[in-house]
Amino acid sequence: MDTIYALASGQGKAGVAVLRVSGPQAHDTVKRLCGRVPSFRSASLCRIQDAQGKLLDRALVLTFAKGASFTGEQSAEFHLHGSRAIVKAVMREIGLAEGLRIAEPGEFTRRALENGCMDLTEVEGLANLIDAETEAQRRLALRLFEGALGVKVARWRDTLIDAMALLAVTIDFSDEDVPDEMNAEVHALLVAVLDDLERELSGIAAAERVRDGFEVAIIGPPNIGKSTLLNALAGRDAALTSEVAGTTRDVIEVRMDIDGLPVTFLDTAGIRETSDAVETLGIERALRRAENADVRVFLTDGQMPTGFVSREADIVLVGKTDISRKAVNGISGKTGEGVHDLLRSISDRLGGMASLAGVATQERHRIAIARSIVCLNHALAMLDAGSEHAELIAEELRQAVSALDALVGKVDVEDLLDSIFKKFCLGK
Repeated sequence: MDTIYALASGQGKAGVAVLRVSGPQAHDTVKRLCGRVPSFRSASLCRIQDAQGKLLDRALVLTFAKGASFTGEQSAEFHLHGSRAIVKAVMREIGLAEGLRIAEPGEFTRRALENGCMDLTEVEGLANLIDAETEAQRRLALRLFEGALGVKVARWRDTLIDAMALLAVTIDFSDEDVPDEMNAEVHALLVAVLDDLERELSGIAAAERVRDGFEVAIIGPPNIGKSTLLNALAGRDAALTSEVAGTTRDVIEVRMDIDGLPVTFLDTAGIRETSDAVETLGIERALRRAENADVRVFLTDGQMPTGFVSREADIVLVGKTDISRKAVNGISGKTGEGVHDLLRSISDRLGGMASLAGVATQERHRIAIARSIVCLNHALAMLDAGSEHAELIAEELRQAVSALDALVGKVDVEDLLDSIFKKFCLGK
């Protein structure tokens, strides 16, 4: 196996640059550049020299034994001064030896997976953690990265294997009377796992919204103050405002952090009857985006726009209260009146949705869990029909276990790995 190396810290000038090396020649590389191999898992100040003994840098060097590193291989890190010239010189010197090459994107993490240091859900959690922009995203990704879903899968798997062991007794002694208590025990085990799986499945949609971001659509007739409100929420001129009706013809998006939740506000075209073809397209697009939004903020002149089915999460306000002071439930982006209350209402609604999030966050997770649920429902139906179906029930349970194994990357994931790891940076 090749020894790989890459810059693990950000590109460009910095205070410190971290070079990571992993593979069978990692410690030989340290000895070649430093003249010695420092004690494992402790930082040592070393002179980094080239093959002619010329000083390249003075740096902190850490070494890790095989089986006690991120990748599970013998590894090393060079914490260099963050000069581009230093990084280039040290990487050039590392690469001179036979059998060393620059790592592919995500290859360090891939080796950690292949060496059993992480399961596939933890890899996905790490990818989400790197991409996290808000506190809620960080917390959700960290739970996955720390192995919370893997722990659940292991528990479900163990319970199903216990049920399969009990079924094996009924298969082995099919010509004898099997106590009813045994079937009841199998039934209880399957129901317990099924309840857990259904609970986790129901939380995936909320988890996906936290991971990818919620959407809040601002809807209303033309010239009601939608763009002005968006600018007030964003704290900048994100949308063009004008007294001329129909200025906004496309959906304008502004991404914000609302109490740790990722939120994209959508300023939509004013809803009205029009003969303008371009404006009509904008209105149609606005209606589609509003339909899929998590929260819809309706700005009205006292009358709701037609064509919308009311939802519990909707917020209805009277716009432009800086002009008309009659509204009880009004808002003005120009003066700021009601903006703080609107943000609080949005935060409350989205916070309630986010609280339903489970640990599973990916469409892949949804498919695997749904497959297991189907298998368990089939198994329970046959179990209720009588113990003579024990072999068929056991096969359904094997299929359920197989789906769970795929969830954590034990089977059928080779094609998936390339897709996941190409999103990682070189040093990860």
